[in-house]
Amino acid sequence: MTVLPQSSAGAGQKVPRAPKFSVVIVNFNGKAYLQAALDSLARQSCRDFEVLLLDNASSDGSLGGLRSDHLPAFTLIAETENHGYAAGNNIAVKQARGDWLVFLNPDAAASDDWLEQIADAQARHPSVKAFTSAQFDMLEPSILDGAGDAYLVWGIPWRGGFGCPVSDLPEEGECFSPCGAGAVIDRATFVAHGGFDERFFCFCEDVDLGFRLRRAGETCIFLPTAAIRHVGGGVSGRVSEFAVFHGARNRIWTYVKNMPLSLLIVTLPGHVAISIYILIRGLMTGRAGPTFRGMMAGLAGLPRILSSRTYRARQRVSIWQLARAMAWNPFRISSRKPHVRPLRSKPVQTQGELTETK
Repeated sequence: MTVLPQSSAGAGQKVPRAPKFSVVIVNFNGKAYLQAALDSLARQSCRDFEVLLLDNASSDGSLGGLRSDHLPAFTLIAETENHGYAAGNNIAVKQARGDWLVFLNPDAAASDDWLEQIADAQARHPSVKAFTSAQFDMLEPSILDGAGDAYLVWGIPWRGGFGCPVSDLPEEGECFSPCGAGAVIDRATFVAHGGFDERFFCFCEDVDLGFRLRRAGETCIFLPTAAIRHVGGGVSGRVSEFAVFHGARNRIWTYVKNMPLSLLIVTLPGHVAISIYILIRGLMTGRAGPTFRGMMAGLAGLPRILSSRTYRARQRVSIWQLARAMAWNPFRISSRKPHVRPLRSKPVQTQGELTETK
């Protein structure tokens, strides 16, 4: 591992104070998009942040000629092996100094006021430890790329709003969990819950962490004004065999590992039925092979996943509170509609908002 900070304090120099945000980017062969992601961060109206870029041993020359001079602070962590998205983020977080972790995919670009909008939301919701961004399709801005992650009570996650028209963009509200492409999580909370489950490698690791946070009593707020543009699957491939396999495998791990036993017993028949449907649909789309292999790998890996106490949830809310955060309509997932619920408590007015209303 090679760590290259943009600048470091010399003898007798003061160490820079910790920033509010640590923006973490994990890259693997994302050269086509990576510079645009950094350029979007360089244009941020909020300057109280650092950027940590972890490269998972890319072979496409991602780091060649990379420009970071307009960023407030930049650290490159060049790995000699591909750790995957989950472990890559965990490694980078160990060097993060900010109070808040902001995860940005290398194939995404943030709006100029992205961090400013997030900071405003944190002031409105001082007790909330997780937020998620509004995601728009990089190539077709009239199409949503995501509005937070949703979770069907039968054990199936989906990126809410993916592929839907912009008119379906929900108002600020509560979603099940943050999408990793533009997630915002309090650093102390992230660390306390073990971070991303590194056994997942990639896919569903954000939902898995969100599930653990939910069981611990945390919520996630969707921010329609904190916008990023995202090329869904720009690095891993939207419907590649790799993506389908890991999605199918990790979906099972997320469900069995995190669902409380009482809900697991009740929802298991529905989970099996929907899984069979997904497999049958795969026969028509040419994805049955990697879907089946992913499911078999998920089942085979359950003893190892369940035997470890690492990355396990801590139940601090009632079963009803947990189930209430999930979607119950199985037909909702087929349309990929957002699942963002109205806020249960009134946001705190910021000083700016109080001034405007006088």
